Amino acid sequence: RVCSNALAEALKSTNNAEKRGKWQVLIKSCSKVIIQFLTVMMKPGYIGKFEILDNHRAGKTVLNLTGSLNKYGVISPTFEIQLKDLEKWQNNLPLSHQFGFIVMTTSAGTMHHEEARRKDIGGKNPGILL
Repeated sequence: RVCSNALAEALKSTNNAEKRGKWQVLIKSCSKVIIQFLTVMMKPGYIGKFEILDNHRAGKTVLNLTGSLNKYGVISPTFEIQLKDLEKWQNNLPLSHQFGFIVMTTSAGTMHHEEARRKDIGGKNPGILL
């Protein structure tokens, strides 16, 4: 089976495990983007720690869930978000203006939109956390 978007597939399996009440999930593909996205999710406490298992191929990730996340997903296709347009993006995405984060990849690394606003930089938006 060919994976067209590894981040979308990883978040979908994590979302499904969370809905079923599981406390751990095995993500079958491991990339830099997935690891950076999980690190951003871990900072505010949405997920627990994760462990990367190296099988000398694509790698796997074991992720500990906390049950504190409502929904998360990938925004596809990704768009460039300039700092001046961040407020507009926040209002257009469902519920992200009330609670949740827009995850952004920037020149300074992957971070949520509030951190990007503090650092005064824009970037691309691969996903959203609610």
